Amino acid sequence: MFKVGIDLGGTKTEVILLDPKLNVLQRKRVPTPNQNYEKIIKTISDLIGDVTQNISNFTVGVCTPGAISKQTGLIKNSNTQCLIGKPFQDDLKKILKKDILIENDANCFTMAESLLGSARDFDTVFGIIMGTGVGGGIVYQKKLLVGRTNIAGEWGHHTLIRNGNPCYCGKHGCVETYLSGPALESSWKKLSGYSKPMHEIIRDLDGPSAEIWKNDFLENFGYALANVIDILDPDVIVLGGGLSNIDFLYDEGKKSVYEKVFSDIVDTPIIKNELGDSAGVFGAALLW
Repeated sequence: MFKVGIDLGGTKTEVILLDPKLNVLQRKRVPTPNQNYEKIIKTISDLIGDVTQNISNFTVGVCTPGAISKQTGLIKNSNTQCLIGKPFQDDLKKILKKDILIENDANCFTMAESLLGSARDFDTVFGIIMGTGVGGGIVYQKKLLVGRTNIAGEWGHHTLIRNGNPCYCGKHGCVETYLSGPALESSWKKLSGYSKPMHEIIRDLDGPSAEIWKNDFLENFGYALANVIDILDPDVIVLGGGLSNIDFLYDEGKKSVYEKVFSDIVDTPIIKNELGDSAGVFGAALLW
């Protein structure tokens, strides 16, 4: 059976076609329509049509921001907010005339890294995405754990600081409001008085504002992941998303985490992904 994966990202939508031995046959990326639900549906169906013109025996998995509510069947908890409250899975089924599986981007990332990437030699894997948003997923013995209500692994909406920064989810103080790219850029602007994109902040970490910014970043990173280790005690944590390219997270960041874990022995590997921004599309294809 051939496998089709779709990764619906905030800026790009990617499709992949794998043969039965998981070799890549086709890949294609296009821009994601900005907050337009109908155009997103059409973009996905067109991409699947493009790569499956000459085959009929294929499965489809979709990686998307947010999760499907088990109660309503509608998308919830998505930072692509035009999806919230929509029957996304049903609408795609109607157009494709085919069953599909949908999981959120962090779950697909964790699945891909557990089966094909840097976490493939570990049993219990906690995968995190730190980028435009913050998400997490759990894979145990190569199987995805989604939980009773499809929110397993959602560390991005743990309360890190009570009555803290407002979050799109309606709460205050979520991890995402401190450790996402936009949140970190916002905190830099408050400290320094001027705006810089993340890659420039990281490149030029010098001066009093930079020191305060970095210390706050490391402190929040440490508490947020120490809480995860205290609850799950995974064999490995694999980092994904744009912020996973920040080198100091793997030494100073790990040290900050270890200092806050409730254990006399702390040796949880915190490692970088292997599949980069392709993890989501591979994970979607592997959902079947």
